[in-house]
Amino acid sequence: MRWTRRRMAVAAGAVVMFLGVPAASGGLATAVSAPSDPIIASGSLLASPRSSDGSRIDSFTITNARNLVLQVFSAAMDKNIEVKVQRPADASVARPTLYLLSGAGGGEDEATWDLKSSASQFFADKDVNVIQPVGGAWSYYADWRTSDPVLGVNRWQTFFTEELPPLIDSALGANGTNAIAGISMSGTPVLQLPITKPGLYQSAAAYSGCAQISDPIGWNFVNTVVAAGGGESVNMYGPQGDPMWAANDPYVHADRLRGTNLFISNGSGIPGQWDTLNGPYALPGVGGLANQVTLGAGLEAAANYCSHNMQNRLNQLGIPATYDFQSTGTHSWGYWQQALVASWPVLAKGLGLPA
Repeated sequence: MRWTRRRMAVAAGAVVMFLGVPAASGGLATAVSAPSDPIIASGSLLASPRSSDGSRIDSFTITNARNLVLQVFSAAMDKNIEVKVQRPADASVARPTLYLLSGAGGGEDEATWDLKSSASQFFADKDVNVIQPVGGAWSYYADWRTSDPVLGVNRWQTFFTEELPPLIDSALGANGTNAIAGISMSGTPVLQLPITKPGLYQSAAAYSGCAQISDPIGWNFVNTVVAAGGGESVNMYGPQGDPMWAANDPYVHADRLRGTNLFISNGSGIPGQWDTLNGPYALPGVGGLANQVTLGAGLEAAANYCSHNMQNRLNQLGIPATYDFQSTGTHSWGYWQQALVASWPVLAKGLGLPA
């Protein structure tokens, strides 16, 4: 990959609840001053990288003393992708990077970690770049075999393995050590990407995802998600039973996760502490709660089936992982907030940070 340098100026409803779409809002972090951050201080990225295929950072804006928004051109998808960045507590030296993915809405809606959880507060005192891409709704962050009439061109696996990480490392001065975490829909690719690009992600945390996509239940799970966004899963990996499904199934290729620090969590689908009328992480009103404890319960139970199968597979292979299987919990933000905090020791280990 060849780099050039220049100074850059500052510049679906309740049916998809389990995909990380609707939920009550959590707290937002108050900006914490980071005077040691050379980007904030200078108003310029540390480099203006451009890869040999043309991927690049087109522009950026400084939101506040800890946050940036990048416009990253993906050559594979021929479009700009918005990427939100929370800078480390101390950015005076090179720091690792956590890629934090949203659910089926791809962060294009209000179902983001920033709006629905206290993630930004949690990371405020940690020395890590937190990267939240905006885009890829309903795509499973996969490289689709063909474009989709509704969802368009999806080459997200390429974006997360070949295009974005080197741009982030160069422009932000990151140290090249990465981890990845995601909820629901993105619980599949956060296990798939370390298989695709060994050594790129040292830790992976999957919250309420389905790692087993080529068996009938897993295929139906994926097909339901893609269809909820108006897409056709046949454009993703072909018809059910096509070899592409098995080729991209983390369960089938779980042996390639050896050496990755793994965290896998799920609720049972039985309503729990965050499933209360107008609670802080509940869908609003009686109707919202009814959806959360019916549809959300069924979807979490399905994801729980996948996660326990993955546990059995990893145990058979002798691959260690940390499991957080709760006796209650629906497919909703209160439980994902808890899982994020619980997973930090595993993520931090791979990032070389204190837990």
